Amino acid sequence: MKSKNKVLFYFVTMMYWFSMYTYVPILSPYVEHLGGSIFMIGLVVGSYGFTQLLVRIPLGIWSDAIGKRKLFIIAGIACAVLSSIGLAMTTNVWAIFGFRSLAGVAAASWVAFTVLFASYFEPDEAPKAMGLISFYTSIGQMAATTLGGFLAEYISWTAPFYAGAFVGLLGLLLALKIVEMPAEDRKPVEIKELVKMGGEKLLLFVSLMAIIVQCITFTTMFGFTPLHAVSLGASNGDLSILTLLSTLPNAIAGYMSGTFFVRKFGEKRTILIGFLAAGLCTVLLPFTNSLLLLIITQAFNGFAQGLMFPVLMGLAIQSVSEERRASAMGFFQAIYSLGMFGGPFIAGWIGELASLATGFIIIGCLSFAGAFVTLKWMPSKYFKEKVVE
Repeated sequence: MKSKNKVLFYFVTMMYWFSMYTYVPILSPYVEHLGGSIFMIGLVVGSYGFTQLLVRIPLGIWSDAIGKRKLFIIAGIACAVLSSIGLAMTTNVWAIFGFRSLAGVAAASWVAFTVLFASYFEPDEAPKAMGLISFYTSIGQMAATTLGGFLAEYISWTAPFYAGAFVGLLGLLLALKIVEMPAEDRKPVEIKELVKMGGEKLLLFVSLMAIIVQCITFTTMFGFTPLHAVSLGASNGDLSILTLLSTLPNAIAGYMSGTFFVRKFGEKRTILIGFLAAGLCTVLLPFTNSLLLLIITQAFNGFAQGLMFPVLMGLAIQSVSEERRASAMGFFQAIYSLGMFGGPFIAGWIGELASLATGFIIIGCLSFAGAFVTLKWMPSKYFKEKVVE
């Protein structure tokens, strides 16, 4: 029975992320096409993370309080569908900012996705569960971003938005069949418990490291890399290929992270390798003078990011009891949303004041800082800690 539940969950997960990512390869060029400045592009891209920052912790607390996950999954997919439809139907840059913000509300339900999926596994298999769900997340995003650029190239700018809405609607119908185990009666999490949870060293450390990972991802792969590609002569179709060859290594790394790299190298070295490789690729990005070279650097960048994130997600809930995992995941995801917002915002602001190349270099140096912090303060292996209750 659990096997059937997992397969259904894989499809819902892929469709959920597909609905929010079909238009990602063309979002920055599209806003520019509508007259938006570099700073405005940064705001639009970053708005997706800003609303997650606001919503994820309350959503996690609410989910734990009522003991429901499926309800929030369904609501999240519905928001993703509405967001895509809204983006398709407007050409106003500020309206685009609003509807992309709604996609952030949709993405906030990922708290419920991860916790419900983890319930299909034994507690000590959390890193494996997060590796698997990260793999299918990447597959959904990869399929969406690959198709999106070609739809924009051969049909219209708005075709990717409509495609996202359609697939999201299919995902919504499938989500109705997700199986959730009946929850036990539980006491709602209190603010003082959340503060205590936020002070838990492992959870706090991985949350801060995840900020840097998301800064890189949303400045490069899902942010300004397409603009640099356009400056090198890339078409909308080329943007799909670029995103595909960034997200495919990301998906492969996500799958291999918990099943191979952590077993062979441990959590610390896996994260360290990821930060060093991502930092190098991001610093080199503005110096690429051909589309082929850009694709090669971003393929390695995608792989590096894919290595780190499942490990951080797994560690985030490893030392937290089952009934508090949504709150812990909400805390983790709200904190890393700072990176989704901060990365594009900082890069866009610096791009407006100096140059986009300077923004890329600063974000790359931030990744090197993450490597230093990991090397200096993260233990080589986390021993089983007392579970936070």
